[in-house]
Amino acid sequence: MKEILEKLQRRIAEAARACGRDPRSSQLVAVTKTVAAKRVAEAIDAGVTIVGENYIQEARDKFNTLYDRKVSWHFIGHLQSNKAKYAVRMFDLIHSVDSLKLAEALNKEAQKLAKVQQVLIQVNISQEETKSGTTEDEAVDLVTAVSRLDHLQVMGLMTMPPFFDQPERARPFFRRLAGLRDRIARQAIPGIRMQELSMGMTGDFEVAIAEGATLVRIGTALFGARQ
Repeated sequence: MKEILEKLQRRIAEAARACGRDPRSSQLVAVTKTVAAKRVAEAIDAGVTIVGENYIQEARDKFNTLYDRKVSWHFIGHLQSNKAKYAVRMFDLIHSVDSLKLAEALNKEAQKLAKVQQVLIQVNISQEETKSGTTEDEAVDLVTAVSRLDHLQVMGLMTMPPFFDQPERARPFFRRLAGLRDRIARQAIPGIRMQELSMGMTGDFEVAIAEGATLVRIGTALFGARQ
């Protein structure tokens, strides 16, 4: 595990250097969907610092087992409003806020815990019906609305492009998200920090980094194909 992780981290750093970025400016989020807690523990011991979970129930089981590990927990899957209380209790960053309804539910639960919950706004940049996310056109309005919620902190944006066998074909979608991030940042909305871009996975993370990704969500390259 350690050798695989170190190889991935070198590739991430090299991709950042290749486009003139600080090699530490893009971080690996280890996607642990369907990965047993024991293997997640091995990954943490090998040097993983961010764990990314897709499902609340699966995450709860692992969180309860690994709660004492020094690791940051990120939620990267589709989140329903009725699971907000669990998400706020477990996760340092929620990548997938795609509606004001969900944001308000998270804000309410964060208030109960006297917590400011960090979130990303998920944008369906490819406009695929099978993917979650707000639209590119509505993203600014959603960010503005969320900025008024006292217990949420918008840290940036997230997207999932269409699946391509050729990583270069995903580049326009990454570039559009980066452009949207820049447009929102120029508006200087109070309380909004457009510092994170969560985009890129096992098959295309180097292209995503070239277009500005700060968080790359990698599972298969780290843990192997899902069983």
